[in-house]
Amino acid sequence: MATPDLRLSRLRGTWLYGTLLLSFGAFAVVIALAPAPGTDPGRALTGLLFLGSSMHVAATGWFYTLPEIRAHARANLGRYATVPLALVAGTAAVAAALTEPAFRWALYAFFAWQFFHFQKQNLGMAALTAGALRAGSLSRAERDAITVTGLAGTVALLSRPELLALHDARLGWVFPVACAVFLAGIGLGLHGMRRRRSRPPAFAAVYLGSLLFFTPVFVLDAPYAAVAGLIVAHGLQYLLIVGMVAVTPRPGGGLPGVATMFAVALVGGLLLNLASHLHGSPHAWERALYGAFLGVTMAHFVIDAGLWRLRDEFPRRFLTAHLPYLLKP
Repeated sequence: MATPDLRLSRLRGTWLYGTLLLSFGAFAVVIALAPAPGTDPGRALTGLLFLGSSMHVAATGWFYTLPEIRAHARANLGRYATVPLALVAGTAAVAAALTEPAFRWALYAFFAWQFFHFQKQNLGMAALTAGALRAGSLSRAERDAITVTGLAGTVALLSRPELLALHDARLGWVFPVACAVFLAGIGLGLHGMRRRRSRPPAFAAVYLGSLLFFTPVFVLDAPYAAVAGLIVAHGLQYLLIVGMVAVTPRPGGGLPGVATMFAVALVGGLLLNLASHLHGSPHAWERALYGAFLGVTMAHFVIDAGLWRLRDEFPRRFLTAHLPYLLKP
């Protein structure tokens, strides 16, 4: 029988190497499956995008099945109820009121928030890995480098509207500037890595993966090849760590956490996926459903920003109880 320390070590390895496999594997598989520009993705890529987009967003709803999360939400209604509901209602109303071509301009703001949210998760993954491997906290330079490359990658993506099916905002001149900033951020990150005392290979791989996350945006021209890998890698990272929170035995028994999480993610993901295809509808109520889909996605950004903020007392206590092999008690 495995000792407690050995079990925790195995769980740590499952998360760490699972994250690396899913992240790097997502980019490799998506690029291999990406269709030519102007053609539709195959079933395999469509399924991966469902996992990485709609299903991962819906998985956030599972947290509300936990009594301690509901109690925390009641004490912080602004972040966990008022703002999320306002985002859903607001985007639904705007999408219903505007024609699809007009609403598409608003998507610049949505995508800016979405892709920077991706990099915030990458920063959290790198910091969590450093702590789990006792490699020391990320330095200011290491943190700033991930933030800079994320900002540069997001700006570069928005300057290439053909990758996101957006209207051309005449931002092409920004792309070489974003490229220069991206390279500067990589240099800053490598400098920070060189100065640290402890660089376990697994930490180095996670950190470099975070630093270089937006590379496809700068080097690939096909929309699915350049963008879908970001979406799939981000979503699979999230599903893995939420699944590992869910696998923790619940006091007093109850429904298996992973089964409940999967059911919430699957059913919610299917509903979100249906709504995500209604942007071009001539009917206002269907465009409102598409707006609500975007609002739910943004609500996910807001809720997760609170639940995973480890400098706050409740998230750190909750996640330490569920992920003791990653966080110090």
